[in-house]
Amino acid sequence: MAKPPRNPASGILFVDKPQGITSHGVVSRARKSVGTRKIGHAGTLDPMATGLLVLGANNATRLLTYLVGLDKQYTATIRLGASSNTDDAEGELSEPADAAALAAISDDDIARAVSNLTGAISQRPSSVSAIKVDGKRAYALARAGEEVVLAERTVTVSVFEVLEIARDEYIDLKVRVDCSSGTYIRALARDLGEALSVGGHLTVLRRTRVGPFSVDDASALDSDLETQLVAPATVARELFETVALDAQQSEDLANGKRIALEPRASLPVAALAPDGRLQGLIEIVDGRARVLSNFPRDPQPVDPQEQAAAQGEPVSEEGTPNNG
Repeated sequence: MAKPPRNPASGILFVDKPQGITSHGVVSRARKSVGTRKIGHAGTLDPMATGLLVLGANNATRLLTYLVGLDKQYTATIRLGASSNTDDAEGELSEPADAAALAAISDDDIARAVSNLTGAISQRPSSVSAIKVDGKRAYALARAGEEVVLAERTVTVSVFEVLEIARDEYIDLKVRVDCSSGTYIRALARDLGEALSVGGHLTVLRRTRVGPFSVDDASALDSDLETQLVAPATVARELFETVALDAQQSEDLANGKRIALEPRASLPVAALAPDGRLQGLIEIVDGRARVLSNFPRDPQPVDPQEQAAAQGEPVSEEGTPNNG
């Protein structure tokens, strides 16, 4: 019989992912720190990337669906002068571009190419993305030596700003990108290099914002994440219109009744129980609420001594499992 979670508290975690660890590695670390197996994420970052990773614990994983599609902001460094088979520095690089060709690229040339990659654009995702092809991840096929060419898709790059230009053996551009969900910054680097005929790839990537949530407010991975859980109601207030339920409305909604509520302009609406917790996400149709997703009240934390006794484990005098 599986052990119940030590910590059944629900919440959203905003983690500043360090370089060199996978997003799944962050999830694994968070499970241990928080004390529950039920942790999911709202979109991964590559191992080379740093920045904001949004996780959900226990019942708050139901909110992740609404976080995945939020717009994103990144800072990055794009290196012009060589392409990569993975569109980033972790791949196999091409021969460097001719020095004269690089020297001939003016700041104005870069600005024009960047402008052409701003707005609603058609983008071909990187061949090492997580997009599925015939049921398999594109990156798995590419690493197995298969040629992978993914279909182009429309994305929106609302801001593509060059912050700094450094010229040496290569041209390194420090940039800021605000974009829709599903935009590949690696692909922007590749396409910018192709537009300037010298090749390009990504060397640094940091996610600084997801929707209204900033990396400045995120927790370090090595901190006590159990104490960093943000209540689902707090997150919901940032994302949706809210309606405060009275005791009777809360009870009726919990029992599946379609309670009468004033219409709201947006969808969904966050229904808050009298104690302030997020009770559910609803839509209001013809003055009646319909539940889109319930958020049950969290159970009480598991007492370590009771949990160990239930599993038939010896218990120390301090009341914790004695595993030798």
